[in-house]
Amino acid sequence: MSFLIGCALWGYKEWVGDLFPPGSRASEFLRLYSQRLTTVEGNTTFYSVPDQPTVNRWAAETPIGFQFCPKLPRTITHAGLLYPHLEEALSFLERMQGLGDRLGPLFAQLPPSYGPANLTDLAAFLTALPRTTAEFAIELRHPDWFTPCSSDRLAELLQELGIGRVLLDTRPIYDVPDNPQLHSERKKPKLPLQFSVTAPFSLVRYISHPDRDVNQKFLQDWVPHISQWLQQGTRIYFFVHCPLEERSPTNLRFVQHLFKQHQIPIPPLPWDGLDSFPVQLNLL
Repeated sequence: MSFLIGCALWGYKEWVGDLFPPGSRASEFLRLYSQRLTTVEGNTTFYSVPDQPTVNRWAAETPIGFQFCPKLPRTITHAGLLYPHLEEALSFLERMQGLGDRLGPLFAQLPPSYGPANLTDLAAFLTALPRTTAEFAIELRHPDWFTPCSSDRLAELLQELGIGRVLLDTRPIYDVPDNPQLHSERKKPKLPLQFSVTAPFSLVRYISHPDRDVNQKFLQDWVPHISQWLQQGTRIYFFVHCPLEERSPTNLRFVQHLFKQHQIPIPPLPWDGLDSFPVQLNLL
């Protein structure tokens, strides 16, 4: 599957009655989620590394073709330099091997304090990762990574190693009069969006506005890039977030249907085959 779409997590009780059927229990969330969406951003592993039986159970509860994209633990990415934590990263990778063919790219989300001055450390860490057993991507949040010089040097490194650059799009929550993050527990950074692909795959983290229709003008910018990347054979993991988490699945469905309206060759959303939830689009 060349285009996979999902949310940041699979278990959210407010999704019962929307993504999940009424009466669904928490123990059923992963199975139900994987029957409706095709990938998940493994945000849970950022906070806690699951034991091996849990990882094996995740694989057993999901269908063939479903993909987990685990986030490296914060004890690795938010504890200073990366290379000193290489052994911990390798141990985490070994643990995730229990996902088998459900394992998608792993990614490291680095803090705003980790800037281009750490490029040597970043290169050493990424070079040491065993890319024959997994794919990796990196999300950078220091603003200096987005300057032309640093961005070019970073792209050269990632392309040489086949490492993806996570594309974070926070425009829908910043380029509007209201700020939907005011009551959100986790604030997303305001950074430039660079449509850059450095690997055979791309991870997109789209931070949607709670008002579904506000997203339309921002999604229009993605249409030509998604279409071109798919034509070039790039595998795309498109994750839809929302500061109001209960609205993430509805916004995800809006993204999927808008892309289909623009004739982008993406597979059907499994969720659409399970019910007749209406999605109204007012395309530009």
